[in-house]
Amino acid sequence: MQIARVIGTVVSTNKSEKLNGLKLLLTRNIDLDSFEEKGAPVVSIDAVGAGEGEIVMTVSGSSSRQTALTENKPADNTIIAIIDYIDINRKRIFDKHKDITND
Repeated sequence: MQIARVIGTVVSTNKSEKLNGLKLLLTRNIDLDSFEEKGAPVVSIDAVGAGEGEIVMTVSGSSSRQTALTENKPADNTIIAIIDYIDINRKRIFDKHKDITND
């Protein structure tokens, strides 16, 4: 599992029939030490109703096909949770309802 930020959307009119009705979002992993985005963007299937700018948990590989929405779909990355807050060593590094990130 990875922590990532939703950075955009992907719209595709023509796609595999198994992808019809699925929301596709662009995510980029987050380094939890610096809370900075790292690496290349990844197309993720949204299984939880995430939106742009949100911090989410993603899974990849065969795990990405383990949700009710993605079972037997050609998925390689799926958003499985919207993060409310993250605590590391008793310090809150992210809170969805307050704008704190590594203060």
